[in-house]
Amino acid sequence: MTEVSVRPRTSSHDLPVSPELAAFMASGWAPSPLPHDARVPGSGLTPARRARLSARFPGERLIVPAGEPRVRSNDCDHRFRPHSAYAWLTGLTGEEQAGHVLVMEPDGTRGHEAVLFLRPRSARDGGEEFYRDRRYGEFWVGRRPDLAEAERLTGIRCAPLDDLRRLPPGRDAAHDAELASALSELRLVKDVWEVSQLQAAVDHTTTGFEDVVRALPRALTHPRGERWIEGVFDLRARAEGNGTGYETIAASGAHACVLHWTRNDGRLDRDDLLLLDAGVETDTLYTADITRTLPLSGRFSPVQRQVYELVLAAQEAGIAALRPGASFRDFHRAGMKVVAEGLADWGVLKSLEGDLHRRYTLCGSGHMLGLDVHDCAQARSDTYVDGALAEGHVLTVEPGLYFQPDDETLPAELRGIGVRIEDDLVITEDGARLMSGALPRTPEAIESWMGALLDG
Repeated sequence: MTEVSVRPRTSSHDLPVSPELAAFMASGWAPSPLPHDARVPGSGLTPARRARLSARFPGERLIVPAGEPRVRSNDCDHRFRPHSAYAWLTGLTGEEQAGHVLVMEPDGTRGHEAVLFLRPRSARDGGEEFYRDRRYGEFWVGRRPDLAEAERLTGIRCAPLDDLRRLPPGRDAAHDAELASALSELRLVKDVWEVSQLQAAVDHTTTGFEDVVRALPRALTHPRGERWIEGVFDLRARAEGNGTGYETIAASGAHACVLHWTRNDGRLDRDDLLLLDAGVETDTLYTADITRTLPLSGRFSPVQRQVYELVLAAQEAGIAALRPGASFRDFHRAGMKVVAEGLADWGVLKSLEGDLHRRYTLCGSGHMLGLDVHDCAQARSDTYVDGALAEGHVLTVEPGLYFQPDDETLPAELRGIGVRIEDDLVITEDGARLMSGALPRTPEAIESWMGALLDG
């Protein structure tokens, strides 16, 4: 059988290097150290996080990798983002973390010593990596810290990545699912710094939504107006942060009835709604997750307003149910009660018994939010979806109604309408704070907001 290499050893960029060029490249470089006082954002918080993890696994070696690059096509990789658990424990969030590993080694008591195994900066006085290696070379992908710089940046002892293979045998935390659950559960409650990062993500996302509204006249003329919208928001995300926290959903018309519509290849029609689900991810990798459903004409039609107001009422009921000690599922139940009763009032549902309303809602009404858009998803059920809310939890509330265009249980005027309203909230001592309140939610406020942006 013929073997096919997933990553060629050569490409059109690879040219032979003469001995004379190799010698020339090995000298004549001025020192270029990183600033001596540089630290990664939030590095003062990571020792306590590691201590909490250490307490869960006394005597076990814990291995938390940043992850490996993933090939996009031939010899081109996707942009690398380190695993969220690695970022949370180290504060390191950059693309240069590919392949790096945090090891927490038992220290002989009940604690651990943290060691970062890193690929140190390429030497300039020998070897060719810094100018020849297309995946890791400094002249190809940018500078990495040397080991001393990495220790100053993180406050963690650092060692060469090659030394990882020489670790002595030890009792490793082999139960990957158990370790992943523990890391998710430890991240459920956000500290003050994390909430500030999430608020920054929300604020940048708000600006991105404003950019989108201003761009609507141009988007309405383009044969792929949804992609124009996606591009406008993504520009803001890259300008203000690391990028988007997930693939932007720019769904117009009946596309809004597809929950994860990311093709975004449709034309916009002024008579339709636009469902925009998007979030900016900060450079520290915390993401917002906001959805607004906007009338492309600038004003809701009567039937669009009818659907929108029912979803808004469901969201208001869900938000009112948020408080410490409440069941995580309470806000979903509260919102779905409103939805079911509204559908019954319209004659769409013939009975409130059972869960037949789910034909038109399809999914849950929210999730935890943080370093991942669906944060802490590997936490055990009794600590998350079957658990209770606590001060410091950050979550979304996002009820929706999705009336499929071919659904014969619906009156014709409702078919093809999809509405979702999603906001980000932090649980406080006595309730919840709406983090995304700068974006209007009521139909009147949305129409006024859009009008001001389009006239400005």
